[in-house]
Amino acid sequence: MAKVQRALISVSDKSGIIEFAQGLNKLGVEILSTGGTAKALKDAGLNVKDVSEHTGFPEMMDGRLKTLHPKVHGGLLYRRDNPKDREETEKHGIKPIDIVVVNLYPFEQTVSKPDVKFEEAIENIDIGGPTMLRAASKNFKDVIVIVDPADYSKVIDELNTNNGEARDETKYYLARKVFAYTARYDTLISNWLNKQAEPNNPFQPSINLSFSRINSLRYGENPHMKAAVYREPLNAGLSLVDAKILQGKDMSFNNYLDSSAVIDLAKEFTEPAAVIVKHNNPCGVAVDESISEAYKKAFATDPVSAFGGVISINRPVDEATAKEILSLFCEIIIAPSFDTAALKLLSAKPNIRLLELDITKDVTGYDMRKIQGGLLVQEKDRGMIEDLKTLKVVTKRKPTDDEYAAMAFAWKICKHMKSNAIIYSSSNRTLGIGCGQTSRVDSARLAAMKAANYDVSLKGSAVASDAFFPARDGIDTVANAGATAIIQPGGSIKDADTIAAADEHNIAMIFTEMRHFKH
Repeated sequence: MAKVQRALISVSDKSGIIEFAQGLNKLGVEILSTGGTAKALKDAGLNVKDVSEHTGFPEMMDGRLKTLHPKVHGGLLYRRDNPKDREETEKHGIKPIDIVVVNLYPFEQTVSKPDVKFEEAIENIDIGGPTMLRAASKNFKDVIVIVDPADYSKVIDELNTNNGEARDETKYYLARKVFAYTARYDTLISNWLNKQAEPNNPFQPSINLSFSRINSLRYGENPHMKAAVYREPLNAGLSLVDAKILQGKDMSFNNYLDSSAVIDLAKEFTEPAAVIVKHNNPCGVAVDESISEAYKKAFATDPVSAFGGVISINRPVDEATAKEILSLFCEIIIAPSFDTAALKLLSAKPNIRLLELDITKDVTGYDMRKIQGGLLVQEKDRGMIEDLKTLKVVTKRKPTDDEYAAMAFAWKICKHMKSNAIIYSSSNRTLGIGCGQTSRVDSARLAAMKAANYDVSLKGSAVASDAFFPARDGIDTVANAGATAIIQPGGSIKDADTIAAADEHNIAMIFTEMRHFKH
C-alpha cells in the first residue's frame, strides 16, 4: 500500500473524530464526508469535500442514498497491484479511497427505547455504512478501515511513524474487527425484526448469537482442554464477566462456573445471606441479621465441602466476616463491596480472588446448553412461590408457621441443586444437602449422613425435594432423620403411598405442583 491520500469519514458516534481528522489533515490526506459528520468537521475548521461532490451525484431519498456509488465502492475495492483494476479506475475516473472511518446508525440504542415506533427503527438500519465497511475490509491489503474510535490513535501513530502507511498486521486486525462489528449489527436487526413478527414467542426461527472474547483462559475444565471467556453484549456491566477483581489470580474456567452458580443462588435472597458453592452445587446457605453469623451458619452445614469453595455475600463484607472466612481456604469471595478493614485482612491471603459485583441486578437471556449437533434453549428457572400457605396441604397435619418458614427457605435453594436434590433446613440455614444422585432416597440418606458427620441435628427440620418422591422409602428416610415437614412437587403415581407414609410419621407435607429439575 502506498502513502494514504484520501479518507472517507461518516460516523454516528463522533467521539474523537475531530482529533483523528486533524491528524489526517496534518498528513495531507483529503477528507470526504457526508451529512452531520461533514458539518462537524467543517465547523472544526477542517477542509472537507462532500461525497456528492466527489461522485458528481446528489444525496437522495432523505439521505438513504449517498455513498452507494461506483466512485465510492470502486475506490474501496480497487486492488492497487492489479493492472486491470488500475486501467478500469482510470477509465471511469475513480480515485482510490485509502481510509474508511464508519460507524453505523444507532439501531441498538433506537430499539432499546420503550416507546420506539417500528418506522423509526427501520430508518435506523444502516445500508451504505455496512456496504462500505465490508468493501474496505475485503480489500484490507490496500484500505485502512476503522469502526472503533479506540483505534484512531493507533492508526494516526502508525501513519506518522511509517511514512503515511499502516502495517499489514494492523490493517488485517482492523478488517477482522469490522466483520465482527457488522455481524453483530445484523444480528441485532434480525433478532429485533423476528421479535416484532412473533412478539409472544420467546423462541424465534433462528438464533444469532454475538459474544465478544474477553480473555483466553489458561485451560478449560481440565488442563488438557483449551478455553476462553466471552461477554454477552446485552448484559454488559451487569454480569459476572464484568465483576471488578480486587485481588487474586486470573479467573479459571471452573472459577467462572462456580461463581455463576453461587451468584444465581444468592439472588434468591433479599435479607443478608451467605452462600457457599462447590462444584456448581450449594454446600451451605444461611441468612441472618449479621452477615458474619450468616456465613458461620452456612459454613457449618458442610465444612469439608466448603474447603476451596466459592462464596457469595449479598452485603458488604466487613472485618468480622473476613475473619470467619479466613479460618479456611476458599477460592473466591463475591460481594457488592469490601470495607477497608476486610480488604486489609484478606490481603494476607493474596491467592483468594475478591470480586466486587452488585448481584441484585438481573441478567437477561436464556439458559442454553450445547448438545451433539444442536443447541437446547429454555427460559431461566425463575419459578418461585411467594406464599406457601396458598398451596395444598396433602397430609392430615398442617404445617406450623415455623415449618412453613423452613420450607420456604429450603424451596429457594433446591432449584439450584443438581437433581436428584434433597435439602434439610431450618428457617434460616441449611442443615443437610444431598444432590446429584441417581436416586432420590440416596440424596436423602447422603444429606442426613453429612448432617450427622458434623453434629448438625435434623430434629424438627423441613425437607425440600426438587421433584416428587417416587416411593415411600424417601419419606421414611427423612422422617427417621428427624424431619417434620416436607415440600415437594407431587405428581407421582405413588403419591397416595407417600402421603400415607407422611401421615404415619406425623409429618406435614405440601405439594407445589412445580418442580425444579436441574440436570
